[in-house]
Amino acid sequence: MKEEFLHYVWKFQKFNIRNLSTTDGANISIVKVGEHNYNSGPDFFNAQVSIEDQLWAGNVEIHLKSSDWYSHMHEVDSNYDNVVLHVVWEHDADVFRKDNSTIPTLELKSKVDKSILKKYLKLFSKKQRWINCENDFGNVNDFVFENWMERLYLERLQQKSLLFEKELRSSNNHWEGLLFKLICKNFGLKVNGDSFYSIAQSVDFSIIKKCAKDPIEMEALLFGQAGFFEKNEEESYFNTLKEKYAFLQSKFNLDNQSVIYPKYFRLRPPNFPTIRLSQLAVLFSEKKSLFSEIIGSKSVEEYYAIFNVSAGEYWDTHYNIGVSSSKRKKRLTKKFIDLLLINTVIPLKYSYANYVGQDISEEIMSLATSILPEENSIIKRFSRLGFTAKNSLQSQALLQLKNEYCTKNKCLQCAIGNSILKGN
Repeated sequence: MKEEFLHYVWKFQKFNIRNLSTTDGANISIVKVGEHNYNSGPDFFNAQVSIEDQLWAGNVEIHLKSSDWYSHMHEVDSNYDNVVLHVVWEHDADVFRKDNSTIPTLELKSKVDKSILKKYLKLFSKKQRWINCENDFGNVNDFVFENWMERLYLERLQQKSLLFEKELRSSNNHWEGLLFKLICKNFGLKVNGDSFYSIAQSVDFSIIKKCAKDPIEMEALLFGQAGFFEKNEEESYFNTLKEKYAFLQSKFNLDNQSVIYPKYFRLRPPNFPTIRLSQLAVLFSEKKSLFSEIIGSKSVEEYYAIFNVSAGEYWDTHYNIGVSSSKRKKRLTKKFIDLLLINTVIPLKYSYANYVGQDISEEIMSLATSILPEENSIIKRFSRLGFTAKNSLQSQALLQLKNEYCTKNKCLQCAIGNSILKGN
């Protein structure tokens, strides 16, 4: 058993609250359980308990054993001076304040419903499972799922927003520059995300703005920073780009020593770095006010129109420099744009709204529900357990659930885990 279980038991009063008494026989009634504290200090703040008809207001500390108070050295920590009740599973030692008065102790071992304890032990049994509750996951009612998915989605957006704020500070609060970095990373997908991000990091956004006036010049800049011109090619287009980059390199004193070279291994040709970088060059050349368009748009159709771009004309008949292929326009697909919306556009829009003091949660959730869910191993695994994501809000929520709750065994902070313990 973990202390977290006792936190759950205390918070939701999952024990017999009639005829309660402290370990020294004093009558006790719980007026207010307090506010759950997930940081350092007592476990519950601002609780209220009545002991022998005397109302006490203060904090509650919870341990498996009373003696843990001393094991954790709370007796020398002033944060615990205002503890009015010590709640334990098993009382094995009296605990005293600095003035030698005894801290009232409530023992729960004989007061917790055995069915709750049994469900808890089952949930955290040591069997090898993908998630703790996989045997009961599909039995949780839809109302619990729907509400928890929305909360998880907003929680995921808030986490990303904090990361964006940190990145924004390193970009001198330049939102357009931040957008460029984030979109670059997304264009690289899983294989080349870090590489494309390092390319974006290697060039000041003021240079991007200047080069974006000409898509060929923009492409030369991105290709050069990616290290594509370190070899020689018998190809006129290649040499044109190489010459343009040499000029830009001299003009802006460009350096690409910190750039991670893009990979081709196991990539389908439409995802080759040459194609993605060219599409990126065209996007920022055609959309002079991309950030404003993204912030101002509301529907998924508007976003599809914004990102309706193709790689440069040369790439209609090439996937790599100097290697001809059948003619085909290398346009961004709706599936690719969906990933851009899910991973970059929506989180950035949400983060910017927070930055300017606006609450657009409803708009964001509406947009997320209009986009198809991602396809990955985690989403598929949840589907086999009985919950199939209908849209990107739910698929993102499931990723948050797995990474932040299931993997970390935070079942008692999860609405699904709580529902299973309650038997709903």
